[in-house]
Amino acid sequence: MAILVTGGAGYIGSATVELLKAQGAAVVVLDNLVYGHRAAVADVPFYQGSIGDKDLIGRIVKDHDIEACVHFAAYAYVGESVTNPAKYFENNTFQTNNLLNALIENDVKNVVFSSTCATYGDPVRIPIDETHPQKPVNPYGWSKFMTERILEAYDTAHALKSVALRYFNAAGATEKCGEHHDPETHLIPNVLNAADGKLPFVSVFGSDYETADGTCVRDYIHIADLADAHIRALDYLKKGGASTHINLGNGLGFSVLEVIEAARKITGKQIEVKMEARRAGDPSHLIADARKAAEMLGWKPQFAEIETIIKTAWDWKMKNPNGYAE
Repeated sequence: MAILVTGGAGYIGSATVELLKAQGAAVVVLDNLVYGHRAAVADVPFYQGSIGDKDLIGRIVKDHDIEACVHFAAYAYVGESVTNPAKYFENNTFQTNNLLNALIENDVKNVVFSSTCATYGDPVRIPIDETHPQKPVNPYGWSKFMTERILEAYDTAHALKSVALRYFNAAGATEKCGEHHDPETHLIPNVLNAADGKLPFVSVFGSDYETADGTCVRDYIHIADLADAHIRALDYLKKGGASTHINLGNGLGFSVLEVIEAARKITGKQIEVKMEARRAGDPSHLIADARKAAEMLGWKPQFAEIETIIKTAWDWKMKNPNGYAE
């Protein structure tokens, strides 16, 4: 029996593959390598292809005796989703629908879905728990929201059991897996790019928010903790758990300037900052209420402090200065 990890060559997917293998699980990865890196999962059975290829999914399930799927494969650039929504609905929703149909046809009935806090949209209260209204404000969030609704319908119609994990800001690195995006839009890797001279400065968008230092506050969660949560969700489903949706976050908020100051401390580098105007749609706070994850999965973040998260990212960057590039 094996676990199919779609998008397993990506940032969080590869960390989950790493942990699954460390726990002795058989793993098969499917990734189109548009944003993933083959080198991140060099030691597992690998298929390059589309999650919407039902024949390919069927062949993988039969050849590897797949018992469950952890589904990461998605495009995740919010800005791009606004300018090219078709790309996001096609891949994140329609192709995922094909994947789910193929799994059902081949009697795979447990799915852990990589969802997002973007399904909530602008927060009406902080911290955000699972009862918070879902009203996405961009096509990326809507593409994940619609997939959650499909999963609910398929539970009713086909007894497909699922856990949708809505997580906040993924960050950090494991021993083998780190963050290598092109383009890079996330704060921590860009702060570290400024620290090692790959960027001249870090842009800070807005300094007049209602926060302690005027910059946005976000909930950062280490990819090793995310990987652990996905595996716990798999175990929950294997034991007969009902379909559900669960937030993943530290419940701690760190401002942009706090992140930059922590990076200065860890790297010993002077990191230049350029203050910019606010970006449209950026709320002042995004912090998770993750009590449900603790109650249902027995999950608790092991890498909660921002200095620890940044140190793991910096250590990986120093060992892999060009990321996964040869």
